[in-house]
Amino acid sequence: MTTNVRDLRRWKSEGTKFTMLTCYDYSTARWLDRAGIPVLLVGDSLGTTMLGYPDTLSVTMDDMIRHAGAVVRGAPAALVIGDMPFMAYHASAEDAIRNAGRFLQEARVAAVKMEGGGRVIDYTKQLTAMGIPVMGHLGLTPTFVNQFGGYRVQGRSDEAAEQILDDAKALEEAGAFAVVLEAIPSALGERVTQALTVPTIGIGAGPHCDGQVLVIQDVLGLNPDHVAKFVRQYARLGEAIEAAARQFDQDVRSGAFPTPEHEYSAR
Repeated sequence: MTTNVRDLRRWKSEGTKFTMLTCYDYSTARWLDRAGIPVLLVGDSLGTTMLGYPDTLSVTMDDMIRHAGAVVRGAPAALVIGDMPFMAYHASAEDAIRNAGRFLQEARVAAVKMEGGGRVIDYTKQLTAMGIPVMGHLGLTPTFVNQFGGYRVQGRSDEAAEQILDDAKALEEAGAFAVVLEAIPSALGERVTQALTVPTIGIGAGPHCDGQVLVIQDVLGLNPDHVAKFVRQYARLGEAIEAAARQFDQDVRSGAFPTPEHEYSAR
């Protein structure tokens, strides 16, 4: 059976923790679906992980739809969520409606995610009224990285913490089915989680959130650059890829590959 947004709320009410991973391509989606990961986020983090940008700001809706469609085709049992990229909803409600609609219609995702509070709360209400499920995202929101002055922990002051809590409650009231909490103090993550009836999904927000999300490249050890403190690497596939590539190169240079058993039959 395919995971749906109601399952996440039920898991919270039952006290059942759940996982979400980012995913950007068909073959990885196939493996994560086989692993039983219930929620896959096609994050705008593909800008840094897949496209080599220094941040997420250059990612377009066309980029997102292309990758999201591949993930949907590879993970039929997962709840696949499309991340609305920079400027997909920042100018107007009309942009938000049009681009969220493209996600559902063209990529066939089940829901979209938007970062921030403010106008996003109104957009969430409008989208959910139209039957488009919305996941919120508070705390460190990468599309606002220039405003934050870098990737910094959010919600440290009393005022900032109260704003995040208020925004989370407003997103729930507007119809959001879940809220991602990124890079906030653990105590604040616990407060927000206890205050909401919809689930929270943490990334660097402590152990008290209802679910946890990580970037798949970080989990698999595929990130050759800086790895955040809150990340746990469950494999080191980057090193395995390098070793395999070096061995292939060596075998070709030495004549050890290909051998007769690697040739197509003449028949």
